[in-house]
Amino acid sequence: MLTVHALEAAYGASQALFGVSFDIRDGEVVTLMGRNGMGKTTTVRAIMGQLPLRGGRVEFDGRPISGLPPEKVARLGFGLVPEGRQIFPTLTVRENLVATAAHRLKTPNPWTLNRIYELFPRLNERARQMAGTLSGGEQQMLAVGRALMTNPRLLILDEATEGLAPVIRAEIWHVVERLKAEGQSILLIDKTFSVLKRLADRHFILEKGRTVWSGSSADLVNDHDRVQAWVGV
Repeated sequence: MLTVHALEAAYGASQALFGVSFDIRDGEVVTLMGRNGMGKTTTVRAIMGQLPLRGGRVEFDGRPISGLPPEKVARLGFGLVPEGRQIFPTLTVRENLVATAAHRLKTPNPWTLNRIYELFPRLNERARQMAGTLSGGEQQMLAVGRALMTNPRLLILDEATEGLAPVIRAEIWHVVERLKAEGQSILLIDKTFSVLKRLADRHFILEKGRTVWSGSSADLVNDHDRVQAWVGV
């Protein structure tokens, strides 16, 4: 589905990615791990067309998408839950959900308001509430729901549980498990090692803008000492 090969990118004169490579197959849950500042969010921004590439390539379904503007990348079937949520604070919960709603891929069971409300009942309770007045956990639910309303082929969750109360984190992970069971392809950026090794199919670790390790969850456990050195878990 998604192939990222030898990706290089920079913020102005400061290079941030020096050779990031990974891939995601249809229906897989894949993680990008690494300590803060190692290039995970920068990689997502480069994939989504938000940051120009200096080298490497990005392909989606075998089609090169490097250099496409963000709106065209999104229309190919990407749903992004960005770091920091970035919901629309002056719109209601319902308005946030319908603002980006799309069903371009014509899947048999598309995400609708009712399905999102069933997934996150709290959003239904607060449908008419301004999004900026929600709690942090509720805003994260809204960010996930908004991404799903685009009916993406690939859902990208960038630190979706960071800073949340344990009960909300558990709810988000439960939703991710359900999405995986339904065959949703997912790229996870997170630090919750105990959950990731159980939930994801494969893992990639970034160190200073490079891919330094990849493997299955079994490999992750067997190579714990090296993984710990890179991820700091």
